Parts: sequence; structure tokens; C-alpha cells
Amino acid sequence: MRVLTEQDQALAELRQADKLLLTTHENPDGDALGSLVSMHWILEQLGKDSVMFMSPDEFPLPWEYRGFTFDGLVGAPPNDVAERTIVFLDCGNIDRMPVDFLQAEGLHILNIDHHHDNTRFGTVNLVVPEASCTAEIVWRLSKELGAEITPPIADALYTGLVTDTGKFMYENTSPEAHRMAAELIEAGVEPHHVFRRLYEDLPFRRLELLQRALASVERLDDGALTVAHLTKDDFKQTGALETDAEGVVDHMRAVEGTRVAGLVRELLGEDREGMRKVSLRATDASVDVSRIAREFGGGGHPQAAGFSTSTPYRELIDRLRDLVDEQLG
Repeated sequence: MRVLTEQDQALAELRQADKLLLTTHENPDGDALGSLVSMHWILEQLGKDSVMFMSPDEFPLPWEYRGFTFDGLVGAPPNDVAERTIVFLDCGNIDRMPVDFLQAEGLHILNIDHHHDNTRFGTVNLVVPEASCTAEIVWRLSKELGAEITPPIADALYTGLVTDTGKFMYENTSPEAHRMAAELIEAGVEPHHVFRRLYEDLPFRRLELLQRALASVERLDDGALTVAHLTKDDFKQTGALETDAEGVVDHMRAVEGTRVAGLVRELLGEDREGMRKVSLRATDASVDVSRIAREFGGGGHPQAAGFSTSTPYRELIDRLRDLVDEQLG
């Protein structure tokens, strides 16, 4: 008898379930959102009763994701949540969706993800670390389910692919990722339009915020760590939103000799006084930034990770330097 693979089990769950609730991690990125809405549309196409959940606190989304539409989105648990299969997409740890009703005991959870450090918190888990993004896993599942990749589904999947591969520049850009891109383009994706929506045509306040971040750059340990800092005042003076810091860290990553790039930004709001959000990027395999993030209770990928902390800024920088140095030997 053939042993069922994780994909077989996930497909069985999706085929058997009549009612599902889909969700992803807090502060969702392009892969999280693209996987969420594409899976929702695929399930609706198959006649399933599917709803998506995101906390109202997540809105407004970052500017680059303004094109997403969320028909079927709820911001509170539906009355029949206990009857629904809960599908987590792109969520490496259930604590990355800090909502009480989704962490209750007794839920039937299908966990679909590509993070190598996924804690496998589902009743059924489909974790594919070699996949370039969770959207790639959804794309594979759609084929097995016999769904039609319509232009809106293709656009959502392509958004997840482009953002999680760093515009096809990160080491997770596999031959399969390019095959997926080709099929999605054939299905109606217009790459230039997606690129413009994600990386250009941005509000001027973002440029002003970037200017302040670049003015704060520190290059430490012969470039092993290149880090920038944004304060509450930077956001106030530019009129920028927290989500406008998206992509700033990549400018540090591009500096010659950098092994790890970091952006440390103060979180806004009186209830988050003293808290900082740290985004980390590695330029090659010599440093796994997800290991560093886990030291502070965060996580992510070997080349892109993050965490939140109340550690004072100078103490934080010193600790980051030590952790980078430990891996570089």
C-alpha cells in the first residue's frame, strides 16, 4: 500500500471539507496575501464555503498590496468556526497569528507553509521548505484539484512568487519557480504591471522615510552588519505609515561587503512604547538570519527574517553584532 504523502493528506483535507476558514500570519507580506486570496478563489471555484480571516488591525495594508481585493473576508470569528477546517497559509508558527479563537483547542487545522522552521502545529501539515514560496505550494495544489488558474488567481500567485524570491534574486529562486512564473504569465499575468504596482508608483512619503533611514546607516565590523534606524519622529515628520518602511532594509543589503542588513524601527502607538521591529536580510548563506530572529522570539527564512523586541537600541545592536560574528566564526 502506498504511504500517503503530506501533499496527499492536504489534498484529501481540501477535497473533503465543505466549509473552510483561511488565514495567514500577522503583518502579512506578498506571499501571505497572495496565497490567502488565491486559495480562497480556488476553493470557491470548487464549490466550497470559504471565508478568509484577517484582523481589522492589519488594515490599511502596505501601499504595494493595495490592489488586493478581499471578497469573503471576515474580521471576527464566524458563528460556525468550530465546524470549519482552519487553513493556515505561510505561517511558520501559530503564535504569528495572535488571535485567541484561532489558538483554541479542538480546531481542525491544515497548515500549509514553506518556512524551514515551521513548528508543524496543524492537525495536518504540508510543509515544503524547498518551495520558493507558499504561493508555489498553492499553485501545485491547484493543479491536483483541477482548478482553473484565472487571471486574478494567477496575479495573486505571481505576487507571492515575486515578493518572496526578491524579484527572482534570492537563493530560493529555483527552476520550478521560473516554470511557475512562465505558466502564470501564460494565464494572464502582466509582469511589468505587477512590478510597477509592487515596487514603483509609490507615495513620496516613502522616499522621505528612506532618506531618513539612509542618513542613520551604520556600517559595523567591516561591513558584516549594515544597519539603519527609524524613530517615531521620522514617521511623524514625514507623515509615513509603519508599512511605509517596507523595502528599506533591501537598500542596506545591496551595499558591497555586507553580510547582514538590518532595519530597526520604533513601533508607533502608546501601547507599544519602547518596542522595536527588526527586519534582517542576509546576502549569502554564510549567515542564517532566521537563527538570529529566533533568539528574540521571531523567525523567518535563512535570508529574510524579523522580530520585535523591547531591547534598548545600543544593546540590541551589540547583540546583533555578536550573533552575526558567531555564525561567521
